[in-house]
Amino acid sequence: MTTNTAYLHGYSPQEARRLGDQADTLAALLHAGTAYAPGSRVLEVGCGVGAQTVHLARSSPGAHIVAIDRSAESLARARRYVTAQEPTADVEYRTADLLQLPFAYGEFDHVFACFVLEHLPEPERALSGLRRVLRPGGTLTVIEGDHGSVVLHPDSLHAHEVIGHQVRLQAAAGGNALIGRALQPLLSDAGFERVAVRPRTVYADATRPALVDGFTRKTFISMVEAVRHKALSTGMTTAADWERGIADLRLTADEGGTFHYTFFKAVAVNPA
Repeated sequence: MTTNTAYLHGYSPQEARRLGDQADTLAALLHAGTAYAPGSRVLEVGCGVGAQTVHLARSSPGAHIVAIDRSAESLARARRYVTAQEPTADVEYRTADLLQLPFAYGEFDHVFACFVLEHLPEPERALSGLRRVLRPGGTLTVIEGDHGSVVLHPDSLHAHEVIGHQVRLQAAAGGNALIGRALQPLLSDAGFERVAVRPRTVYADATRPALVDGFTRKTFISMVEAVRHKALSTGMTTAADWERGIADLRLTADEGGTFHYTFFKAVAVNPA
C-alpha cells in the first residue's frame, strides 16, 4: 500500500496468500477490458505483493509497467512472484508514496489502481497526484469494492454485524470500505473526464465451487476473520457475538448458502 495510513489487513504471509487468492479468483471479472498497447508506460500504484501485477502484465504483453508500493518488503515479494509467474514481463519496481510520486509531469500513458483508494484518508489528494503524472489523454483505471453491497443467504443480522465491524475498523484507520459507490463523483471532482463506472458482480453458490472457495471463503470471510482481535480489543463486540456472526457468515459458503458482492471498476481520461 501507499501513504502513511495503516494497512488494516497487515503484511503477514496469510494476507499475501489472501491477496493472491483474490486476484486469481477474480482476474477474469476485474481485468476484463483492461489491456495496454506494447510500448505504453503504465503506473500501477499500491502493487503490494504483486497479486494484481501478474494479471496486468499478462493482459498487456509489451507494456512497460512501473509498480510502486511504500513497503520495500512487499515490493521484494512482488518481484519474486511476478518473475515466477510471468518471467518475460517488463516490470520495474519502485518504493514510493502515492502522495509524493517521484515522477515527472505526464510521464505515464496509463495509471492502474486496484484496492488502493479504500485505504486512503485523502483519496482526492491522491487522485490529483495521479493526474499530474498521467499524460493528457491518458487513462486512469480504478477498481474498488463496497462492503455495503453484500447480500447473504441465509441472511443474518449477526453476519452483517461482523462485516460492519470491519467497515468501522477500516474507517478508524483512515480508509473507506464503502468507497466503490463513490468512484464516479470522486474521479469527476478530481478533474478527470469521461468517467465510466461499471459494476462487476460476484455471485457464489454451490454450482460455482471455485468462487465459493476462492472468493467467499478465502477472500471475503478470511478478510473479516482477520480483524477479530482488533474488534474485540476495541470493545466493538464480545467474543460470543463475534463467533456467532462468523459462524453465520460461514454458512453462506456451505451447501445451500449464497454470497453476493459488487466491485466497481472506473475508467477515466485525463483531459488535454
